[in-house]
Parts: sequence; C-alpha cells; structure tokens
Amino acid sequence: MLDNLRTGLRSAIKKIVRASDINEDLINSLCKDVQRALLQSDVNVKLVLEITNRIRDRAINEEPVKGLTRKDHIITILYGELATLLGYSGQTIKNIDKSQNPEERIINFEPNRQSTVLMLGIQGSGKTTVTAKVARWLLKHGYSVGVIGADTWRPGALTQLRMNCSRINVEVYGDETNLNAIDIVKKGLKHFKIQNIDVIIIDTAGRHKEESSLLAEMREMRNEIHPDLALLVIDGTIGQQAFNQAKAFHEAAVVGGIIVTKLDGTAKGGGVLSASAVTGAKVMFVGTGERIDDLEVFSPTSFVGRILGMGDIKAILEMARGLELQADENQARRLLSGKMTIEDFYAQMENVGRMGIRNVIDNLPGMSGMVKEDQLDALEVKMEKWRFIIQSMTKDEKKNPEIVNESRRKRIARGSGLTEHEVKELVKQYNNSKTLMKQTKGRQMQGMLRKFGIG
Repeated sequence: MLDNLRTGLRSAIKKIVRASDINEDLINSLCKDVQRALLQSDVNVKLVLEITNRIRDRAINEEPVKGLTRKDHIITILYGELATLLGYSGQTIKNIDKSQNPEERIINFEPNRQSTVLMLGIQGSGKTTVTAKVARWLLKHGYSVGVIGADTWRPGALTQLRMNCSRINVEVYGDETNLNAIDIVKKGLKHFKIQNIDVIIIDTAGRHKEESSLLAEMREMRNEIHPDLALLVIDGTIGQQAFNQAKAFHEAAVVGGIIVTKLDGTAKGGGVLSASAVTGAKVMFVGTGERIDDLEVFSPTSFVGRILGMGDIKAILEMARGLELQADENQARRLLSGKMTIEDFYAQMENVGRMGIRNVIDNLPGMSGMVKEDQLDALEVKMEKWRFIIQSMTKDEKKNPEIVNESRRKRIARGSGLTEHEVKELVKQYNNSKTLMKQTKGRQMQGMLRKFGIG
C-alpha cells in the first residue's frame, strides 16, 4: 500500500540518519524529498506545502526534548506531522490519547436512541459493498443493524445489497418499483423504528460532483432525515480528483467520516488522504480486501509507523485478538516455557496464515518493506508444504519429532508428496523455534502483551 510514499519517505529519512551534521541545508533537502514523495502519491499540492513548511520551521527552531538527539527529533517531527495530516487534524501527537482503543472512539452512537448513517460516494467506489462491511463492523461491536437500499439509479444495486447483507443476517429494506429515493428512506426508517434497531445504514446512489440533480437529491435527503453520520466512500485509486469530489460531497451533506476502498491495490492513494483535510473528517476505515470482514479501523499513527519502517506490533496483536486466536491454557504455557510440541508449532503457522504473512511482516519493526515480494511468496509456499508434512505425521511423531528417523522420514515424505529433505528442514525449523522460545522463556512476548493490556 502506497509503495511510492513509503520508498520516498524512507529515502528522505536515510539522509538524516547518515548525515554527520544537521544543518539548515540538510533540513531543506529533507523537506524537498518529503514534498516529492507526497506529490508523487497524489497528495494535494497546497497540503504538501503546508506540511513541509511546518516540518522545516519546527526542525530549525524547536529544541529536541531531553533524551532525544537532533536526528531523532526531526524524525519525530516528520512522524507527527504525517499522522496529523492523515487524521488527527488540529492535534499534536503528544495530545492524542493513545490509551484509548481507536475502535472505541471511531464510532460512538448515543445509547437508547436510533441512529442513522448516510453512505455517500461516486459510482464505482465500492459503496454498496462497504455498506455491508460497515453493517458487519457495527454488529461485531454490539449494535443491531438495519439497511435501507435507496439507490434507484443503478440496476441491480438493491439485489447486490441484499445478497451482501444476507451473509451477515442483516435485513435490507427496499422497493425496486419505487424510483423516489427519499420516499424509500422515509418508509424504511418507519419499518425499522418498529423493530427498535440501533443503527440504520442508508445506501444511496453513486454520484459525481458534476451531477447536480443527484447532489440536490442528497441535500434534500440530508434535510429530511438529519443523519447522525455521513460516511464518504472514496476509491483509493482516483488520485487528485478525491480533493474536489470530497469538497462537493461535503458541501451537500457534511461528511463526518471517510472510508477508503481499493487502497491495497494502488501505489498511490495520497489524494484520498487530502479529502480528509478538505472535509475536516477523519479517514475512519480502510477496505483491505473483498471479504465482508475486510474493513480495518484506520489508525494514522500506526499507518505512518509502517510507512516509515517503525512497524506496528500492536496491529499484529489486535489482528490476533480480532481473529480470536486464543490457544488453550496448556498450549500457552508450553509456548511461554519453551516446551512447545510440533502441534503447537503447526497451530502458530495456522494463526499466521489466517492473519496473512504479509500483514505480519509489514507490521514488524524494521521488517516493513524489507522482505521482497518473491521472498514472501517463497515463504508462503514453504509454510503450505510444512502443513502437509505435519498432517502426514503420526500422533507420537507430532508430540516428539525426535523419533523421526530415516524410515519414518521416508514414510512422511511419501504421505505428504514431498521430499525427505523438506521433512528434515521442517524438523530443523521446529527445533530452532523451540530453542529460541526456551532461551527467552517467553519474556519478550509476555512483556509485549502486558504493554498493550492483552496478557
């Protein structure tokens, strides 16, 4: 995601790290590199100038806090200003409440009151799919949800919405014979009011900033229903157009939050981040795939940390917690004491596979962007082979791989359809992992869990 921005910013940081002396010329050079990286990622020109001017002024005039070198201070300034651009508008990093879970503050509807969410976006942005994803996210966070299909322009929109929402058992109200979107919304609100639904999501027709009739319909809808939240869905690939699109939507229906789709499939996407600044609304969610659960809360600080190569260990732990990867107590005790079995090793591989090896690598400090794509592909293939090998082992062999002699190795190789060398390699990797866990006795893992209040 945002490969150009990642590469450009890391190159800029290297200049600071490798410099023997920090002077004004070096700071100006850094700012030019940052400008180039942001512009190549389609961030709005005006915003680029604003952020780099602030970086320059702070880097030249601010004194480092006690314990920080001047180099570290400049990198901290860059980190903070980028995070501010990406969603903490008006706040400095030191004023952000990092103790609060981002999911707890991202959407917080008033209890004992029915709330409405208006979904906005241009046609083709993925708004209808995202509507179902938002419904899924709200369900997971304890809200009952109903959806109204008010897209009367696109053929098949209501059918697609119903199909997506049927997977999560969410009812969709709609009427394919009625072309009056506002009338559909009014009737839908009455329908769900009787059922005491917590949140009603309204999927509207995709529109463009030049389509005055659709924008007028949106204004009228806003004035009729007074939504609690208007979410703007933006395609991460549209570049600089995002700025003007967001401005037009915001003028018609006060945007309260932004959801970015398709950002995982583009090397740019900076333009959509400009939309946050023009509306004053945070990027709340990022679509990360096609599945109904592929919607992540957007964390500016974690995002910037990954771009700059600082990693995001907390993201890994939250991914694991979100997937409910909770081993039984005996397995956890074996892992932390360095006495894991090959079955435990297999379980951990399954967990990593479910989280996605790319996600895990990208969030490890110092590893983000360091592992090449072909190396990741090779690792995924190897892990798949290891699964076949472990599945071909007997119960005794899984508990104690030390008994795997030459004849057993041949049998396991035949059963898995792989070579004896690959079986040997797996046992070696298992022994290395076991030794490492035994040496640390889980101290690092335990400390990490405590740090984030998970263990």
